[in-house]
Amino acid sequence: MIIRPETQADIAAVRAVVTEAFGQVAEADLVDSLRDSGDSIISLVAEEQGAIVGHILFSKLQAPGQCLALAPVSVAPGHQKQGVGSRLIKDGLARAKDDQWKAVFVLGEPDYYTRFGFDLTLAEKFETDYPKPYFMALELAPNALAERDGAIIYAAPFLALE
Repeated sequence: MIIRPETQADIAAVRAVVTEAFGQVAEADLVDSLRDSGDSIISLVAEEQGAIVGHILFSKLQAPGQCLALAPVSVAPGHQKQGVGSRLIKDGLARAKDDQWKAVFVLGEPDYYTRFGFDLTLAEKFETDYPKPYFMALELAPNALAERDGAIIYAAPFLALE
């Protein structure tokens, strides 16, 4: 399996994988909107034998500054539970750190995301409309969130979902 940046040629395959993974088009529409708005910062695909089997997107938060949102992570149904999502997350986080982003926020299942270093307590002091028991943060730079708090403001395409 190869993890690589998404290309223009991958867009239709990414849309198909995201739609299949979630069983609806809302998340695929979000990916398209984030790409179109320029808020997509890291967009990676998992390719196996020439086919796109997974996708991950990190988008820029409006606040706090220099932070990203991880969403969505999509894996084609026939490739789930085989480590594709984990590889995408690890590679995406490494790229975000290399690019000197300060932190990443995610809404998801704590049992899954804490394996990658995401922490519920790091996100507690931030305001969000999302359910707190599922809202986590990961610092990519030491103490990047220590002096920060306030509202988490997602990119405009996320806000359009509400």
